[in-house]
Amino acid sequence: MPIGADLVLHEEPDPEFVRNDGEALGRVIERTAARWKTPLAIPLMDLRLEKIDLLARIGVSPKDADAFHFTEPLDDAKLATLCGGDAVPQCSGSTARDRALAHIAAIPGLLPVGMAIGPFSLVTRLMADPITAVALAGRGISAEDSGEVQLLMQCLLLAETAVERSIRSQIAHGARAMMICEPAANIAFLSPRQIRAGSNIFAHLVMQPNLRLKALLDEGGCDLIFHNCGELIDSMVEAFAHRLHPVVLSLGGSRKLWEDARLVPADVVLYGNLPTKSFYSDGAMPVEEVVRRAEELLTRMKACGHPFILGSECDVLFVPEARDAILKKVDAMMAATIPADAVSQR
Repeated sequence: MPIGADLVLHEEPDPEFVRNDGEALGRVIERTAARWKTPLAIPLMDLRLEKIDLLARIGVSPKDADAFHFTEPLDDAKLATLCGGDAVPQCSGSTARDRALAHIAAIPGLLPVGMAIGPFSLVTRLMADPITAVALAGRGISAEDSGEVQLLMQCLLLAETAVERSIRSQIAHGARAMMICEPAANIAFLSPRQIRAGSNIFAHLVMQPNLRLKALLDEGGCDLIFHNCGELIDSMVEAFAHRLHPVVLSLGGSRKLWEDARLVPADVVLYGNLPTKSFYSDGAMPVEEVVRRAEELLTRMKACGHPFILGSECDVLFVPEARDAILKKVDAMMAATIPADAVSQR
């Protein structure tokens, strides 16, 4: 299956209306599951919502939220405003997402899946310069000695609080599984050299907040689907798989899933990871290459015996001028089978 709600959304006459209307969005998610014959009703991968809801507490409008960044440490009053208050979602997109979950929860045979950005990935969207702050923290520089690190730790607190609010609301509206998307937790932001030298930066910024969210999900009877389509080192994959222990681990096209199977517990389903970010381009990803890669994944995953769902490396986004090409490639992925000669060779 693909993560394909955005494609179905854009079959609607007014996609933006649907995005902000719970019943209409629920019907789109329902149709998406039916289109690709999956019981997993996965919503839009809209990772803007937690930031919009958080910043609304200090008067930042939804249209300005994406470009807004903190540039200096926050005072206690602003921290309290951002962390406190009612947990009800602030923006129409979050309200629609929750109502769509309630719509799906009432349909027999469909599993309502929630969606949230991961805390560290939200941190990188809250800060003007997260890379410098993370590098300083990775060198052991404390918040007391650096304004950049102080802001980093404040934003981590804000991000975890915002994601926790989002998850609680989605569970209350019927989510039975939660896809937490943590694509920024990768080597572009977190230095492998620092990690291998013993820095606890990955544990502190990524694993500890997500472990607390996993405990929240367990408490609410909600399964974890963990998604990271970034460039990773093996120890990151192992930590996601063993410490978070999601029911499904979704990885990007940079990973070879048949090799990652050795890093992952046998009861964690691997999902992915065709390069759907390139599906819009026939030059970068022709249909024949989609078929080849899909067949290779199916063959190699069958050979290694690890539970596996063939799917997209991330959400498959609608591109107006490439709609037909994208759908043709998704259909080719869905039609893929293990070649007969591969079966005979085994």
